[in-house]
Amino acid sequence: MKTIADLGDLRGRRVLVRSDLNVPLDDAGAITDDGRVRASVPTIKDLADQGARVIVCAHLGRPKGEPDPQFSLRPVATRLEELLGQPVAFATDTVGESARQAVGALEDGQVVLLENLRFNAGETAKTADGRREFAEQLAALADAFVSDGFGVVHREQASVFDITQLLPSAAGGLVETEVGVLRRLTEDPQRPYAVVLGGAKVSDKLGVIDNLLAKADRLLIGGGMVFTFLKAQGLEVGQSLLEEDQLDVVRGYLQTAEDTGVEIVLPTDIVVATEFSADADHEVVAADQIPADRMGLDIGPDSSRVFADKLADARTVFWNGPMGAFEMAPYADGTRAVARALVDITAEHDALTVVGGGDSAAAVRQFGHRDDEFGHISTGGGASLEFLEGKTLPGLDVLED
Repeated sequence: MKTIADLGDLRGRRVLVRSDLNVPLDDAGAITDDGRVRASVPTIKDLADQGARVIVCAHLGRPKGEPDPQFSLRPVATRLEELLGQPVAFATDTVGESARQAVGALEDGQVVLLENLRFNAGETAKTADGRREFAEQLAALADAFVSDGFGVVHREQASVFDITQLLPSAAGGLVETEVGVLRRLTEDPQRPYAVVLGGAKVSDKLGVIDNLLAKADRLLIGGGMVFTFLKAQGLEVGQSLLEEDQLDVVRGYLQTAEDTGVEIVLPTDIVVATEFSADADHEVVAADQIPADRMGLDIGPDSSRVFADKLADARTVFWNGPMGAFEMAPYADGTRAVARALVDITAEHDALTVVGGGDSAAAVRQFGHRDDEFGHISTGGGASLEFLEGKTLPGLDVLED
């Protein structure tokens, strides 16, 4: 993979950096989790320290291809400035007059952030022709391109894929790190190797389970997806989230695991509630005793202990997806227990513990854990999952030597 070093002397050159700054905002427009901004800083700082004129571009949310104030990157510019410890200019458009003036005013080592890429329909157009014009407008602002938004490298988008055909291009430090860590999960991982999967749907994790069943020693299943596993075993799951159309697929996974000696660990108890609410009546029941009129919203305390025990001797762990509705206090304990177990084995045994982005990353920060208490917190989410599925990621493929 081509790296920043392959771009040569960058002093005085305009370098367009595709970062992943898609952070959550509250109703007042304040950033609630700046993890992706912090992860983007080392590459931007490295380029600025080399004397490059750094042009950062990114998206936020899902605007409909036109400007939408609620998805402005202006709050991100403020936070990026604080983290870099230097001014960050902000262009109020992406490839228009404001962007051209801001880029033209840059001096060596200075940084500008362009407005949300997805305010332009060409960024996410479905065809190469549809993306080409926007990619050319972006390329006109710069002399080189650095891809550092790992969370979007699984997308064929103008600022990820098409731009590499127009400018000398390389992977940034964050993308290098992400790829290196994920390769360690798929190429001769240190054992025992445990995979913890949660979140809402089995269907979101099909490819990962398919691929990692052949690589992991044990799979721990929680979150909403667990109820499809329990139902596949003939158990009552009440009003819990269930994917009826995936029952045969899950039965196949259970059989494959049995045939190959891979241990699948399911909860022994469940926190059930009368409705999806923090204020709902809730109780702990055995996993095979879920009442017909209740829904499961977390793994129970015994399951938390079992999961922690199953992780205690692991030397490689990949975790994607919370164990329950962790945003609500009554249903956060299972996810908290997994986070604590990973912190412990990272500190005590130097295990490689990888938190697979998205809700899992948000959860560990909500619980007050520092990023450096884990081996790696991915910014990738969907990109991480597709990498682990063995898929070709377009934004990485174009950076290969």
